[in-house]
This record gives sequence, structure tokens and C-alpha cells, in this order.
Amino acid sequence: MMLILFYIASAVAVFATLMMITRLNAVHGLLYLILSLLAVGVLFFLLGAHFAAVLEVIIYAGAIMVLFVFVIMMLNQGQKTVDQERSWLQPATWIGPSLLALILFAELLIVIVLGGSAETGQLVDSKHVAIALYGPYLLAVELASMLLLAGLVGAYHLGKPMIKKTWGKKS
Repeated sequence: MMLILFYIASAVAVFATLMMITRLNAVHGLLYLILSLLAVGVLFFLLGAHFAAVLEVIIYAGAIMVLFVFVIMMLNQGQKTVDQERSWLQPATWIGPSLLALILFAELLIVIVLGGSAETGQLVDSKHVAIALYGPYLLAVELASMLLLAGLVGAYHLGKPMIKKTWGKKS
């Protein structure tokens, strides 16, 4: 039974990723990206890595959503943005992601009712993850933190308004 659920969650992840890549609208792509990340979280849960599943949902799906909302707030474009947000509330925009999320939610309910994911893999707790991250994978963790820092600095410089410099000119 768990193998069938694993294949369904895998299919949802692949389909959501393909939909994310092919969407022209950034918000539509974001909805499918979040669903893809949620499906990967379900896959981790089914494999017995509950801690990794929680981290996937909180850090990736949650952080990407907050980052996107922050960018929208930073780019406040007035009435044009209000009209665009109103068009995003149409059922054609959210019905596909909602159906995929419903499939993932049903899978999680089935796993919880059937007694967990202990039969599909070894349970991994936070201590083992920490030992792995700060042991043999320390260099990878530090490189990822530097990459995130570079992205943060780049986003800051791209988002700040251009200031016209008038060096040496008298007003």
C-alpha cells in the first residue's frame, strides 16, 4: 500500500514540477513549485524521514512563499497589481494546484490512519540529521549558506532604487 502511495506522490511531484516549468505567469509557477516541494515532503515522510519532511515543508515551501510575498510587496505597482491579483482568484488559476494538494492530503491521511511509515524505511531523527550535516557534509552546508548569502546580497542590490550620483556638482 505504501508503495502505491509513494508512486502517487512521485507522480504529483513530477507533474507539478513540469507544470511549474511550463507556466508563463510567475504566480502560477509558484503554486506548482510549492506543490512540488510538498510532494517531496510527502515522499520523505513515506520513506521514514519525518524530520526531513518537516524541514522540506517549513524551510522550502514556507520560505519560498514568504520570499515571493516579500518581492511582491517590494514591487508595489498600484492598480495594475490589484487587477492582476483579482485575475489570479479565478478558478482556472487555483483548481489544478488545489486538486494536487488534495491528493497529497489524502495520502497523508491514509498513512496516518494505517499507522505511519515505519514499514517503508528507517526512521531518521534530528540527531542523525545534525550529525550528518555537521560531520561529513559540513563543507556542503557552508557552501549552501554562502550561496544563500550571495543571493540575499544580489536581491538587495537589484531591489534598491537607483540613486543618481552627483559627485563634484554644485546644486
